Amino acid sequence: MRVHVANHPLITHKLTLLRDKKTDSPTFRYLTEELVTLLAYEATRDIRTDKVTIETPVATTVGAHLSKPRPIVVPILRAGLGMLEGMTRLIPSAEVGFLGMVRDEKTLQATTYANRLPEDLTGRQCYILDPMLATGGTLIAATRFLLDKGATDITIICILAAPEGVAALEKALDGAPITVVMGALDERLNEHGYIVPGLGDAGDRLYGTV
Repeated sequence: MRVHVANHPLITHKLTLLRDKKTDSPTFRYLTEELVTLLAYEATRDIRTDKVTIETPVATTVGAHLSKPRPIVVPILRAGLGMLEGMTRLIPSAEVGFLGMVRDEKTLQATTYANRLPEDLTGRQCYILDPMLATGGTLIAATRFLLDKGATDITIICILAAPEGVAALEKALDGAPITVVMGALDERLNEHGYIVPGLGDAGDRLYGTV
């Protein structure tokens, strides 16, 4: 598993605003979209392309088009939906699938309650969107779900991660073809499984339920 922390001043700036408990939901959503576009730029460095010859107004040149089959973007419901616009802004031609995961607050284990994905993901570059890599349970379950459908190239995009979550992902998915791109690697998890310093519950802050 490859882990990349996108260390960029603009990412740090937007993260600081997201962390601030005084930031309201509309601003939080807007900042999330902007931040995810920056993370998507980092996450798609290895996106597959094919050479193509075109005519500019002055000459013939060789450029690149995204390869087929199209990449697929998979937001984890519900909080991952807040990241979708920022991702598709960068690659609007990508297919979008959805995966509903719910975490038991006592056991911290994740289960699947919704699936809108192709049956076969062989040959597809997959991008999973989930704001927080905390205990790792949700993303482990989601990644295994995609692997079982034949995915062999998976990139997870997170706003924040905890060291415990990264370690759990590495242990559970050892040897799997996974890259994790994040805005920041925070200090730790607290006794409730929340990232510290973190930004609170991303879903609640995105959709105004706090």
